[in-house]
Amino acid sequence: MRNLKFTVRYNNTDFSGWQTQPGYRTVQETIEKAFGAITLEARVRINCSGRTDAGVHSVGQVFNAFTATQIGAAKLVKALNSKLPEDIAITACEEVSQSFDANSDAVRKLYRYVINDTHIPDPFLRKYAWQTRRILDAARMHRSGQVLLGRHDFRCFETNYPNRLTSIRTITHFAVSRFGECLWIDVEADGFLYNMVRAIAGTLYQIGRGYWPEEYMQTVIDGMDRGIAGPTAPPGGLFLIRVTY
Repeated sequence: MRNLKFTVRYNNTDFSGWQTQPGYRTVQETIEKAFGAITLEARVRINCSGRTDAGVHSVGQVFNAFTATQIGAAKLVKALNSKLPEDIAITACEEVSQSFDANSDAVRKLYRYVINDTHIPDPFLRKYAWQTRRILDAARMHRSGQVLLGRHDFRCFETNYPNRLTSIRTITHFAVSRFGECLWIDVEADGFLYNMVRAIAGTLYQIGRGYWPEEYMQTVIDGMDRGIAGPTAPPGGLFLIRVTY
């Protein structure tokens, strides 16, 4: 059996998330069916770096799969893409060691949250950005978010705490940047809690519009209470950009 590592991008608008759910269209099941149709293997199971919720998109999701097929990596990418729908694309494939696990071997992930903050929403961005209808102060949001860097207990940004054994995570990169009518909130960490990035985005939104002071982010972290953080931002603005091994 070969262990193959794949990189995939998908538009999650019309999927019910990554994980297979009976009766729902999911990214995992769609890829597994395409894989089985090509390799003629009765049971193919793929293992991803981390499940994405309904509406959350990916530019650089990674998964691995064990297979007996002898089809070369480049040909397998072409074959899979010929079977997959237009909202999924395999971008890379390589053979890796038998011990490689796309989930447990991941050391960092980079997520980007996109906000379109014009007074008049852009219809072409409505499924790929949070359209706030308020002009936000990106520099203020960037400065506020610097306190997120480092190792902290981030339960204040976790929906339905506790969902994991620990809510302690290390954020290694944080930035808010403006590109025309859009803001990018980039957060890279060694792991994420349920809805963590979307809760950070919702908190920064309140700071960026001037509802809370710039220093309020530290209050949220110190309080360790989801109730004092901002709202959970809509899923469509969130993208998994990169997984580092």
